[in-house]
Amino acid sequence: MKVLVLGPGGREHAIIRALKADSAVTEVHAAPGNAGIAQDVTTHAIDANNPQEATKIAQELAVDLVVVGPEAPLVAGVSDALRDAGFAVFGPSKAAATLEGSKAFAKEIMAAAEVPTALAHVATTEEEAIAALDAFGAPYVVKDDGLAAGKGVVVTEDRDAATAHANACFAAGGSVVIEEYLDGPEVSLFVLCDGTNVLPLSPAQDFKRIFDNDEGPNTGGMGAYTPLPWLPEGFVEEVVERVARPTITEMARRGTPFVGVLFCGLAVTKRGVRVIEFNARFGDPETQAVLARLRTGLGQLLMAAAKNELAEDIALDWDPRTAVDVVMAAENYPDTPHKGDVISGLDAANALDGVHVAHAGTAEKDGEIITAGGRVLAVVALGDDLASARELAYKGIDAISWDGAQYRKDIALAAAENRITVPSADS
Repeated sequence: MKVLVLGPGGREHAIIRALKADSAVTEVHAAPGNAGIAQDVTTHAIDANNPQEATKIAQELAVDLVVVGPEAPLVAGVSDALRDAGFAVFGPSKAAATLEGSKAFAKEIMAAAEVPTALAHVATTEEEAIAALDAFGAPYVVKDDGLAAGKGVVVTEDRDAATAHANACFAAGGSVVIEEYLDGPEVSLFVLCDGTNVLPLSPAQDFKRIFDNDEGPNTGGMGAYTPLPWLPEGFVEEVVERVARPTITEMARRGTPFVGVLFCGLAVTKRGVRVIEFNARFGDPETQAVLARLRTGLGQLLMAAAKNELAEDIALDWDPRTAVDVVMAAENYPDTPHKGDVISGLDAANALDGVHVAHAGTAEKDGEIITAGGRVLAVVALGDDLASARELAYKGIDAISWDGAQYRKDIALAAAENRITVPSADS
C-alpha cells in the first residue's frame, strides 16, 4: 500500500519509521514533514490543516491510506474531506475529534458512558471559576476547554495562579474545566479504534514539565518510556473494558463513530483508574517510544481500522526491550523558542546501536539542519531494561548540540530506581 502521513512533528516521524518497517507498505509520503522526515521519505509542502490541500495531494499521489497525525487537522475536518473523496483514513471525523477539541464534551461522553474520571465543573466567568476552585480545594486543576497543544493545563497550589489561568482563557474567548486533583502516577494508553472494535497498544508514561523533578511550566512533553514495570496486573484490560470500549460505544450510539487512535490519559489513583483526558490522535512523545517497540506491521493495523475491519484478538508482536525517548528542546521553550540554530551530531547519535533520532521542529537551510520549533527532536533508545535504555538515550543526547539546547536529565529515572508507587485504597 501507498501511505500519506499528514503532520510536521516527532509523532509523524515515528509513525513514518514504523510504516516503512511494514512489509505491506510500498511507499510513504509526508505532508508537510520536517527536515528529518525528508531524509526518509518524499515530503510535500502543503498546509496539512487545510482539507482541500490535503485532499488534493492525496489525489495527486493516488494513495491507499491517509494517516492524520496532529489534532489541528482533525478538528479542522481534514478526515471528513478525505473520506468524502473516497480515501481510507486513519483519524476521526471532525465530530468525533471533539473528544479532544472540547474537554467539556469529553466529560459529557464519559458521564453518559459511565467512564471513571475526575469530578469537574465548566466555568465561563471568574465568579464560576472561583466557586469551583473553592469547592475542590488545592491542588487546583484548571484546563482550557479547547485545543492547547498540551500546554493549556495548570496544576498549582496557588489559588491566584489558578484564577489567573482561568481569566486568561476567558479573555481569549474560551471557557475552562476545573477538576478535582487526581493522586497517583499518570499513564498514557493508545487504543486503536475502527468505530466499533478496540485494540490497545503498550502503555507509556510521559513527562510534561520542562525541568527535572517535574518543575516549571507544562510543555507538550519532554520524554517518555514504555513498558511500565510498576503497573498493576490487568491494567490494560481494565482500561479497555471500563474506559475505551464504553467511550467508543457511546460515540457510535450518537452517530459519530470514532475511527483512529483514542489516547487515554489516565491516573492510577487510590480509588482506581481515572481518566484525566482524551486525545484523538497519537501522543507526542509517547509515540516515539511505543512504536519503537512495535513489530507488528503498523500500516496493516491502521488500514484495518480505517476500513472498520480491526481484529480485537490479534496478538501484537512487541520488541522485548524497553524504549526511552528524551526530548531536546530549543532555547526559551515553552515560551517563545529560539529558531535557526544549527544542530550538530545527528549522524553520530543515529550511528549508536539501538538509538535513533526522531525529528520534530527541524528544518534544512544551506545544507544544514536547524532548529525550527519548540521541541526540536527526540532521542529514542532501546535497551534490555530501563537503566540501559536511559543510558543509551542520554549517550545519544550527549552527541547532539546546538546553542541553548535544553532537556530533562531525569526521564524514566524514578521508574528505573523503583521509586514509583501506585496508591492503595488504605494509603
